[in-house]
This record gives sequence, C-alpha cells and structure tokens, in this order.
Amino acid sequence: MILNTYEIVYILKPDVTEDKNLQIVGEYKNLIYKNGGKNIFVQHRGRRHLSYNMAQYYDAIYVQMRFEGNGTLTKMIEKSMRFNENILRYLTVKQKSSLSENIIV
Repeated sequence: MILNTYEIVYILKPDVTEDKNLQIVGEYKNLIYKNGGKNIFVQHRGRRHLSYNMAQYYDAIYVQMRFEGNGTLTKMIEKSMRFNENILRYLTVKQKSSLSENIIV
C-alpha cells in the first residue's frame, strides 16, 4: 500500500483546556495508528487571534498534525472532526511526494 504524506491543521475553541486539548490529540493519534497511518508529528501552534469571528469566538487554539496514510484514513479523520464539538475548522493538505522530486529525467 502506498502511503501519502498529509497535513491537517485544526482550530479548537478557545475555552478548551490543556488537558482536553491533549486528549483530542491523543484520540486522533490513536485513530491514525489503528488505521495504518505512521510517522505522526504534532505541533501545538498555540492560541491566536482570528481575522474574523468563528461561531462568536475572537481567538482559537491551533494544532498541526503531519502523518503518512491513505485517502480513506483522511476521510475518516475529517468525518470525526466534523462531529467534534470542540473543533471550529480543519484543513487537510496532501503534501508533495519526495520521491517524485528526486527523479531525474
């Protein structure tokens, strides 16, 4: 199975505690591992002021996750994030493959 590299950035409500934030990150890491993902890298980007209001919030907590997986896994994660009441928004980006950059024609 070919694994692609994906990056997901999600925005949490500002009233989410640090413990709840770590619990959410742990849930998504477990979901990725259980479904064949690997090389998970998580960065907490911290609380930032929003350019515009989202659900009447002026600031939010940003979390960035990078992992290797397939398209089915990303769909599963996005569905889970859609129904998570603590997540305001999320964005998934497929990273360029490093193998195609090293091929010389």
